[in-house]
Amino acid sequence: MSRACQKHMVDQRFGRIVSMSSSSALGNRGQANYSAAKAGLQGFTKTLAIELGQFGITANAVRARLHRYRHDRRLRGAGRRGLRDFKNAAAARISRPQGWGAPADVAHVVSFLVSEGAGFVSGQVIYVAGGPLC
Repeated sequence: MSRACQKHMVDQRFGRIVSMSSSSALGNRGQANYSAAKAGLQGFTKTLAIELGQFGITANAVRARLHRYRHDRRLRGAGRRGLRDFKNAAAARISRPQGWGAPADVAHVVSFLVSEGAGFVSGQVIYVAGGPLC
């Protein structure tokens, strides 16, 4: 976040920061760098909530899992199983009957977090995962 953006929110005494994280923050085989970055982003978001809350600024993170989007293509080379096997096995662990989520599922949560109605929600990591993460 740029200093100018932060200063503007402080001057307005209102702002919403939403960071995009991932279930990989818990750790994921072959993705140490990505997992560390997402875990760090969650800590950064919580610290922003502490530091900027006095100015009416909220900071939250959305932690999405298993949504259909372009990033899926990068999984093709991961592991011994093909992409289809990986997706089917992962979707089977989601408790909702539809399996995979859609980008709109994440967008609805972000829409709430940037609304005035979310003024008392800050420093949270919101899971958009179709069920509990194990």
